[in-house]
Amino acid sequence: MPDAVIELSNVWKVFGESANAAMEAVRERGLGKADVLREFGCVLGIADVSFSVERGEIFCVMGLSGSGKSTMVRHLNRLIEPTAGAVSVLGQDILALGDAELREVRANRIGMVFQHMALLPHRTVRDNVAFPLQVRGEPKSRRWEVSQRCLDRVNLTGYEDRFPHELSGGMQQRVGLARALASDPDVLLMDEPFSALDPLIRRQLQDQFMALSAELDKTTVFITHDLDEAIRIGHRIAIMNDGRIVQVGTPEDIVTRPADGYVRDFVEGISKLNLVFAHSIMVPIDEFVPSRPVDLDRSPRAHHGSDLNRLIDMATATDHVIVITGDDGADIGIVDRATLLKGIQGGKA
Repeated sequence: MPDAVIELSNVWKVFGESANAAMEAVRERGLGKADVLREFGCVLGIADVSFSVERGEIFCVMGLSGSGKSTMVRHLNRLIEPTAGAVSVLGQDILALGDAELREVRANRIGMVFQHMALLPHRTVRDNVAFPLQVRGEPKSRRWEVSQRCLDRVNLTGYEDRFPHELSGGMQQRVGLARALASDPDVLLMDEPFSALDPLIRRQLQDQFMALSAELDKTTVFITHDLDEAIRIGHRIAIMNDGRIVQVGTPEDIVTRPADGYVRDFVEGISKLNLVFAHSIMVPIDEFVPSRPVDLDRSPRAHHGSDLNRLIDMATATDHVIVITGDDGADIGIVDRATLLKGIQGGKA
């Protein structure tokens, strides 16, 4: 990937004294997690994980508890050492860094936000946000300036002198996000940061995070067990099961073309109306064979990025087919009612 900020190549993590032997057994004999535990007394954390994340992308990793997603993300800033494989972040081989170099990367280039923020209870909100800068040796005036700017970004202006116990759970998460942003990292690692919050607060923080990510051009790996959350915020999604990645794709790919039964079970109840787009279901204009005469000059036009909701609204307002246009405005495809119904079912039949 030409503009990849993060690259994992064939990364394995097996916990236990016989990790290497267990890993080889998994490779050669295809053992599962239960087999590895029974035969070797080892826990298979992640198995042969590879993916890349582009600059500015929100890359969501999701799976059930125990699927390996949190173990995987801790390899990116080397909180966990892999059993095998390669990890590159911002063009650096993370596994080759010495202690001082690794501390510098963690302090300045990679920020992490956890589900439980571990805010310092004896420090004010301002001082919690400024803490990474204090560790770096920044002067107090600079720390407070940056802290204030970050708190403004997460809508906590006026709470600077409060202590964590005086804030709601959602506000504490905002403090944690502001703290991660204070060192202006290139990469954000977010491990289920909103999962303990009420649905409304969670959605508000998702909106705020997406806006900040776009504004600041941050590259983010976002861990979640909630497919709705992954679909809502992710540019691409990786689905993990038993330590392995079983599918990587856009939300549209994941929902309309699940790779196996495990992914299919995940997406079964997800509405496709905002996830399937005209370019996926249209018939190319030179292949369209109408069942009855059509007048394309009188047909409404829709951009190839229009979703099913938009196409349904258009279809209910006309008796004509819908002509799909490309970015240059040229006619490139047709959506008729039969095609639209197939799209509602989940994509092109």
